[in-house]
Amino acid sequence: MLFSIKNSSKNRFSFRELWADFLESIRGSEKDFTKIPLRKAIILLSIPMVLEMIMESVFALVDIYFVSRLGAQEVAVVGITESLMTIIYSIGIGLSVGTTALVSRRIGEKKHGEASKAAVHAIVAALIASIFFSVIGIVYAKDLLLLMGATPETVEMGYRYPMIMLGGNSVIMLLFVINAVFRSSGDAAISMRVLWMANILNIILDPLLIFGIGPFPELGVQGAAIATNIGRGTAVIYQLYLLFKGNHRIKVRIRDIRLRLTTIMKVVKLSVGAIGQNIIATSSWIFLVWVITSLGESAVAGYTIAIRLIIFILLPSWGMANAAATLVGQNLGANEPARAEKAAWAVGGVNMILLGLGSIIFISVPQLFIGFFIDKAVDPVVWQSGIDCLRVISYGFLFYALGMVMIQSINGAGDTSTPVWLNIIAFWMIEIPLAYILTNALGMGVKGVGFAIIISETILTIMAVYMFRKGKWKETKV
Repeated sequence: MLFSIKNSSKNRFSFRELWADFLESIRGSEKDFTKIPLRKAIILLSIPMVLEMIMESVFALVDIYFVSRLGAQEVAVVGITESLMTIIYSIGIGLSVGTTALVSRRIGEKKHGEASKAAVHAIVAALIASIFFSVIGIVYAKDLLLLMGATPETVEMGYRYPMIMLGGNSVIMLLFVINAVFRSSGDAAISMRVLWMANILNIILDPLLIFGIGPFPELGVQGAAIATNIGRGTAVIYQLYLLFKGNHRIKVRIRDIRLRLTTIMKVVKLSVGAIGQNIIATSSWIFLVWVITSLGESAVAGYTIAIRLIIFILLPSWGMANAAATLVGQNLGANEPARAEKAAWAVGGVNMILLGLGSIIFISVPQLFIGFFIDKAVDPVVWQSGIDCLRVISYGFLFYALGMVMIQSINGAGDTSTPVWLNIIAFWMIEIPLAYILTNALGMGVKGVGFAIIISETILTIMAVYMFRKGKWKETKV
């Protein structure tokens, strides 16, 4: 009896402690993540990062929910545009990885002034990169849709959506990079609040601009693009305000705005590998969409809905991976490589548990989720394609969970070149040819794409675990 009372008391204390950590993580913590207990550091960093990504997941679902009410053509336009936008995301994520490696290392070394200068140069690099894609998107929106297999009717109806999304890509670049600055410095709660602001504003504006509710014009699918850019643009303005306000770990002062080519090149050098690995990965997704377009626009629509649902689950896990990257970078900066490695394995284990639960749900009742977006009686092809994609891809969730943490941990150490070669093998040498063979040559339809994704991601995870265990990432100089 005495033992049970003591044990119960201990559990209550643990719950209170966990709740206190949760509240601290939401408010923002000033603690040194290289000194406090590792469990506490993981909680304080990962909770706001996961909540940040949950809101991004909600946005992805809400966006496609409203667009799906317009029809399969509009959903196809969004799906094709998203496949093109993956190049933008690749560069934005790549720059954020380079920013994370540089800023987290300087923070770990207690060189906060150098971290602020790195942040400024990362922002400039993001702005320069966005100009090229803005011009391409505005001038060649119709040609891009045709190139990806859209019908002329679909192109004429929806070309303004990719024009607005690609034309306004600078807000995506800046949102990614500046949030990486806050996140890698340890101010993960700020990144969370920024993304929540962007997506809540987008969710409010989506139905107003798509359907023309009240005084707003009925803009159809292009209304979704306008809503997204307004939401993200507002968030970027708020980010810049917080950077220059100077009440956080990163404090940008006027003297920090002096640009040095050597610092820009350091950011670019660290980012090139991450950009390359993301372009390799996302270019394979563009190819997958191209493969599916041969099955018809209804198949593309079903695939798009399924992918949005999968993103809904994967993005919070990506938040966990970002927490691992920050912990690895800061602990290496503090000359604590063993602690950095322990943090990565701990986060990877938690991530596998979370995604494992998600896979069970999606595999068991995929029709419940697909049916939320499309009625089987209205378009059975879209409905069935979505179910097939969702169920098959979900079988690989455990591997995705561990793989993304291992890759991000290596990136967080500043070794962005090793994942490039892993991605080339997994996606270009395995996923792309396998998807074409399974879908077309063997006639497996959208299931073929799903199996190609599982096989390539599993191989990627095995290779990433092997490279992480070798430990060469601990020797990377940033």
